[in-house]
Amino acid sequence: MNTVIAIAPVLVLLLTLVLMDSFKLVRPRAVGAALLWGALAAVAAAFVYRYILQPLPVSDRAIARYFSPVTEEGLKGIAIVYLIVRRRVGFPVDAAVLGFAVGAGFATVENLHYLSNLEDATIVLWSVRGLGTAVLHGATTSIAAMIAKTAADRCRSVPVVVFAPAVGAAIGIHSAFNHLLLPPVAMTGLLLIVLPALLIVVFERSERATADWIGAGLDLDLEMLQLINSDIFRHTRLGTYLEELKQRFPGPIVVDMFCLLRVELELSIQAKALMMLRKEGLNVPAHPDTRRGLEELSALEKSIGKTGLLALGPLHVSTHRDDWHRYLLAGGR
Repeated sequence: MNTVIAIAPVLVLLLTLVLMDSFKLVRPRAVGAALLWGALAAVAAAFVYRYILQPLPVSDRAIARYFSPVTEEGLKGIAIVYLIVRRRVGFPVDAAVLGFAVGAGFATVENLHYLSNLEDATIVLWSVRGLGTAVLHGATTSIAAMIAKTAADRCRSVPVVVFAPAVGAAIGIHSAFNHLLLPPVAMTGLLLIVLPALLIVVFERSERATADWIGAGLDLDLEMLQLINSDIFRHTRLGTYLEELKQRFPGPIVVDMFCLLRVELELSIQAKALMMLRKEGLNVPAHPDTRRGLEELSALEKSIGKTGLLALGPLHVSTHRDDWHRYLLAGGR
């Protein structure tokens, strides 16, 4: 029974989030990788606790309240930073799923360790030690991932500083739980009510925002592609800007810039259409021509060069999710 309490609830909640993701943005392999990272983070945290924190001239209570939350949330947060910086998450929805998976992996290994050392512990103790802490790890990392993704969406270059509020929120929640402001059983009960409810509410709002973005973005992309392919494009502001670039770049490079805009829009449309189909339960693969489009995009970017891409910046009609679109279309859903 202790083993079930220690492991099952957090994994069930993770499965619930995966099933709630109507766009099916996260593939099982990515969830497995997040679980593995969480497990490795738990091993690293145990090493830090034994060889770095315990020898410090501070009490165990201070370590639990202040040092452990920083260490554990920081180690879990590395995976979130990597996924966002590498454009492996497109929306707060999939950030939430992967974040919870990292926390679930951490909690599973941590609780298995405590099971081996607290074999005679009562069910009440495991309801606090196992169930409460397991949900804490999953929920805090998931909430931090959604905050980090939202902040990163506002900054195309994604500097590391945008992750500070997310990690700070996770550390604050974790530290508050370890302070035991209420009796342990009451604190666990409050945690099991507040954190999952908060997580699900934010998750549902993020999913609605994702649906709105996809619908509006698809309409805009279709209109822009139609405009680019029309005879009047050269008379628009975008067309005039391209003409002006001929004074600074060779003609073939400017032609490649035009082609880049067109291919970016085509791939963006394909990615959004694929997500809409998955929301309706149709798990279809990307079009066979997609890979050629991705290869063409890479070739165009190399041909244009960094300076040309910077000059093309004002014309970009796509979004910061372009790299994630490529990841999705290449089979990394």
